[in-house]
Amino acid sequence: MIAARPMVKYKWFAALAALILLGWFGLRSTSGGGALPEIVQQRISGLPDTEEEWHGKVDYPKLANQLAALSLRPEMAGLAVAVVEEGELRFVRSYGFADRSSGARVTPQTVFRWASVSKTVAGMLAASLAEDGLLNLDRTVASWPTSLRLPQGAEARITLGQLLAQQTGLTKNAYDERLEAGESPTAIRQQLVAAPLQCEPGTCHTYQNVAFDTASEIMGQATKRPYEVAVRGRFFDPLGMASASYGMVGLTAANDWAKPHRGAEVRPLKENYWRVPAAAGVNSNIVDFARWMQATMGRRTDVLPSTVLKRAQSPRVLTARLYSGDLARALNGASYGLGWRSFTYNGRLLVGHSGAVDGYRATMIFEPATQTGVVAMWNSNWGVPFRIPFAVFDSYHGNADANWLRLDDMPAAAADRVLTTQD
Repeated sequence: MIAARPMVKYKWFAALAALILLGWFGLRSTSGGGALPEIVQQRISGLPDTEEEWHGKVDYPKLANQLAALSLRPEMAGLAVAVVEEGELRFVRSYGFADRSSGARVTPQTVFRWASVSKTVAGMLAASLAEDGLLNLDRTVASWPTSLRLPQGAEARITLGQLLAQQTGLTKNAYDERLEAGESPTAIRQQLVAAPLQCEPGTCHTYQNVAFDTASEIMGQATKRPYEVAVRGRFFDPLGMASASYGMVGLTAANDWAKPHRGAEVRPLKENYWRVPAAAGVNSNIVDFARWMQATMGRRTDVLPSTVLKRAQSPRVLTARLYSGDLARALNGASYGLGWRSFTYNGRLLVGHSGAVDGYRATMIFEPATQTGVVAMWNSNWGVPFRIPFAVFDSYHGNADANWLRLDDMPAAAADRVLTTQD
């Protein structure tokens, strides 16, 4: 979305107003086939959420059919997906249950958790503050008064840029189990001085949550405001992301929010990863998730100039392969920037991030060259929906169907593996 395109901007505001004012409506899936049960879908004026409004290179009716079938799997609860094609929002669809125990359905205004996709916000804020001269990414972490203590005093050697690129040297997800046990992130960051190292700090990529969130302390000092307030003032409010929030209260205060599930079981909410806001703190509905993707594609240069996008998204360090199985083998050149992943699929550069906490999954992946991408959120622990963006890219580019969303050869119920740090 570009500020200079008033009709597009008007549609966004109209859609947002409709999200707030309109009631609940049920309509049948327009994806064809007839064999699928009724899909309860909120009809919102201004959103491309019916077949008549789906226009572009992607085969949206086929995608809608695939997503409907995916949502019926026993591992799933609810699902919300949006596709931005060539910079414009072309597809929004929601499926399944926000709460199986009450029968509440997912709608485009249902709020989910972003989990580790929140790291893209932290990286963008750091890049934006650096662009404005409020932050120096090359200063060492120890030059700010933070709670982070690394082995061998490495906080005095690694820079803020290296911290955001996950180059602390700590073993992957160091002391996340202590966060999950309820310990304070501030206390855990001090305890990291005794954590094992995977490599010499600054020399490799090792994925973190507790250490990464040191960035919230630093950026709070740079802006003289709490980290969450700084993000809202610089990004969420200017982008019109009214549903976006931080923290467990931010989720549960929404009128319509997705409960965490494991299969048919509604899981208890746990506050642990919300307490590391830079690493995993954001909540929003699917429309605002798509707004964030559009802005980080370069569609809102008034908020995120191209120089900021380049600073945040440019690769800084190579990483291990992403995902697993066939999907891992299909991706190459995995790298990490400032809270941003990049890799190639079929020779095309993609950027974004994925995330997981117990009962929630989220992914945002797009192709900068075509400004085409996917955001998806679901309230279960199943990993198969991470394949959705790649099915969309195959359709957009007219590639042979790689069957990323083929379900007929899967067992009746796949293992529901709990991942708290999938990215």
